[in-house]
Amino acid sequence: MTITPVRDLKRVLPKTYDHRRQVLSEISTVLSQHQYLQPVLERFVFNDGKASTLVSLTGTIEVFYEGKRYNIPVSVWLKESYPRTAPICFVKPTPEMVIVTSRHVNSNGEILMPYLDEWRHTQCDLHSLIQVMKAVFSEVPPLRLRLYPEDSGSACQKCSVEEISHVTLDREDDLPFSEHNETVC
Repeated sequence: MTITPVRDLKRVLPKTYDHRRQVLSEISTVLSQHQYLQPVLERFVFNDGKASTLVSLTGTIEVFYEGKRYNIPVSVWLKESYPRTAPICFVKPTPEMVIVTSRHVNSNGEILMPYLDEWRHTQCDLHSLIQVMKAVFSEVPPLRLRLYPEDSGSACQKCSVEEISHVTLDREDDLPFSEHNETVC
């Protein structure tokens, strides 16, 4: 992973990008608005096995969910044909997090949104994409903290919105619930 300062990005952006000037302009715009994203040059392997060195914006975007601020780790990969083609976007959970699958995020963490499906280079851009992500993730967060330390196994890396069916309740006497005084509804 090579993190590149914006001033150096023009020099290191691969020549394979068809619209280098527009890519650089949009990255600069996003970075001026989102301080926790950074341009990264890294090898990306496509589903067909082909690999390319691509630029991504990697870091966190700030969302508000139920009145609290959360930093959602993401990577927004720009294909060499960007902006003619939509970015490939992923949430990037930390070891303390698991992916919450929904209609907006699959079990691999890929972000699936109509904005990406209906991408039009004359109407869509990186800044607007980040704004859409923030709005969607403020309604349905794509990640959650692990509930238990044993959640670290690969089989427990992901869950779906439908699987989250519990509520944490505090007792009035501030004592923890135990097996013998819990009620299963």
